[in-house]
Amino acid sequence: MTTIHRRVTQVALFSFLCLPCIVIAADKPNIVIILTDDQGYADVSYNPHSPPEVSTPHIDALADSSTICTQGYTSGHVCSPTRAGLMTGRYQQRFGIYTAGEGGSGVPLDEVFLPQRLEPAGYVSGALGKWHLGLTEEYHAMNRGFDEFYGFMGRGAHPYFDHSDMNHPIYRGLTPIKEEGYLTTRITEEAVDFIGRHKDEPFFLYVAYNAVHAPPEAPEEDIKQVTRDETRNTLMAMIKHLDMGVGEIVNSLKKHALFDNTLLIFLTDNGGSGTMHANNAPLRGFKQMDYEGGIHVPFIVSWPAELEGGKKCDVPMWSIDLFATALDAAGLPMPEDKPLDGTSILPAIRGETNKLHNELYWSSAGAKGKWAIRSGDWKLVAEKNRIELFDLQKDLSETTDLAAEHPKIISELTDKYNTWLDEMADPVSNQEKRWNPDAGAPAKKMSKEEKKAAREKRKTKKMTEGN
Repeated sequence: MTTIHRRVTQVALFSFLCLPCIVIAADKPNIVIILTDDQGYADVSYNPHSPPEVSTPHIDALADSSTICTQGYTSGHVCSPTRAGLMTGRYQQRFGIYTAGEGGSGVPLDEVFLPQRLEPAGYVSGALGKWHLGLTEEYHAMNRGFDEFYGFMGRGAHPYFDHSDMNHPIYRGLTPIKEEGYLTTRITEEAVDFIGRHKDEPFFLYVAYNAVHAPPEAPEEDIKQVTRDETRNTLMAMIKHLDMGVGEIVNSLKKHALFDNTLLIFLTDNGGSGTMHANNAPLRGFKQMDYEGGIHVPFIVSWPAELEGGKKCDVPMWSIDLFATALDAAGLPMPEDKPLDGTSILPAIRGETNKLHNELYWSSAGAKGKWAIRSGDWKLVAEKNRIELFDLQKDLSETTDLAAEHPKIISELTDKYNTWLDEMADPVSNQEKRWNPDAGAPAKKMSKEEKKAAREKRKTKKMTEGN
């Protein structure tokens, strides 16, 4: 056999052997997560409790053709903690993130983000919009596994029109840029462009709109007097552009014949904001609360090639589950080096299970003393010394506190929460993990005898530990 013939044979054999890999890669679903910001539970018009001024035809159309997850939660009641849990598939408290300030300062660099798990399977990944997981370059999206980034890194809020503050710039990749245009529209345009450029390869696209977070800003021509509330009128205009963006992303996927084999998940990062006059009906409370209105959010899952549409799923699930769900959809194993706290929601959506978690936990650590646990239909909500108990199956609006009637359940749920919290890391901000009523009190002056006794006690403790 000549050298040329051997070369041709080797190339043909290599091509044949690689063919299954190419086919498998081509069959992998695209993964799109659309995360909106502070959108009210009833500020989507597919919710029967939405007021008449709310109109989200594109989100409604997606919901109608998808699975509406009626008990979808976020792992935080504010922006950054939810994002930290979503990107790692782990309780954000496991690595010390309890508050927006802690998450915004940066997720520890030894945590592995979702695009880093998807990259070996051939996925190209893009992050658009609000990052809020670290301000400095080492925490940048492109240093956490993303191939492309357009958006801003820090703070919860960002102006929608004025992008001139280069201390808080818009980035393309690692480079701050001068930008113009309404930010919601620009994020949508970048999403459509990403889909068009990567239509021939599997991709993960994370579209983190800052809409409808404060400040209330929208194009003047779209602000209509639909209520007597000026802020809410502006919010409706902001929602209009957000809804249009969802429609354009869906249309782009359909244009390129990608929609059917795309796992698309739409949700909000926490409950609607009272500051923006959001409507969370029929839920109690707002963002920054552990009542349902702060953590129970719009949650839609679409994958026409694999999941029947036009359905509802009533199984409790949450944002931390999206990591495992993406790996499951892509046919990838669950990591062993950083075990996930989330689980794939696909079995629940397919009707194969009616339970994904025994309990769900929330904690903002000790400074504010807010925490909650859901176990079955029971939900305990605590803030400092106040503890309330609700039966969500009968009382989704959390109007009737049953704590006095069920002290045993209070004790059981409190024990479960404390056991869970013991496993979590100390807050990175050095606040206390648990609320301490004496933490803010002025130090009591000690007598010489008391000081001596305290020193002896510490000395004895050290000697005991040494043994």
